Amino acid sequence: MRKRTQEPIDGTGYSVVLDDVRRVYGRGGNTVTALNGISMKFAPGTFTAVMGPSGSGKSTFLHCAAGLDRPTSGSVLIDGQPLAGLSERKLTELRRERIGFVFQSFNLLPALTVWQNVCLPQELDGRRVHKEAVRQVLDRVGLAERHKHRPGELSGGQQQRVAIARALVSRPAVIFADEPTGALDTQTAADVLELLREPVRSQGQTVVMVTHDPVAASYADQVVFLADGVLAGSLTAPTAEQVADRMTHLGARSNLQVVAG
Repeated sequence: MRKRTQEPIDGTGYSVVLDDVRRVYGRGGNTVTALNGISMKFAPGTFTAVMGPSGSGKSTFLHCAAGLDRPTSGSVLIDGQPLAGLSERKLTELRRERIGFVFQSFNLLPALTVWQNVCLPQELDGRRVHKEAVRQVLDRVGLAERHKHRPGELSGGQQQRVAIARALVSRPAVIFADEPTGALDTQTAADVLELLREPVRSQGQTVVMVTHDPVAASYADQVVFLADGVLAGSLTAPTAEQVADRMTHLGARSNLQVVAG
């Protein structure tokens, strides 16, 4: 049994807290440790990019932080609510109420209109749809005139705007973005990143974005680096060049460890 080496993190005033989180896959001699004691806090009104070489634990980090996967040990809090011990139903309800998601593949329902896609999380949660809130968020992402269109009638950038609107409409405590610009061209990606930055500045929301792109990471307030399932440093007010340089060194270190192994 792995002993704790620190006191639990106080989650008061934070949108997301990970306290000594470990995630181990497999059993016996075939285990893989994807996260190995991650402790992090994300305050309201911050935009953080999470980066690392392939196999560093980025995706596992996002899944555990967002309640999509349960840690092997350690704890996760969303908006002060511990996720441990919640039933799957309660966990689903918490994700709908306090978490927004933006994915590379958009995850829109093709048979629904833009308006219906944005309203879907509220309807699934049994809540009354606030039409004015939907109108406002569609206006913020520049799709007010497209609300009757279906995803197949939109460009990739417009579809990602719908996904962002869907994530914003319920005013969640935190928005998790998983490679949100991975399928977009450079200019469209820049527009989407500005949209993700806007609720951080104007609404005090928290955005945590996993990305492999140094340019995308430069839009964040800070970048956190993972390597081999542990924290490997951070940058505040990053530039694309600084991020790329750090990633080059992390990649080289990871390759040396593979060769040595």
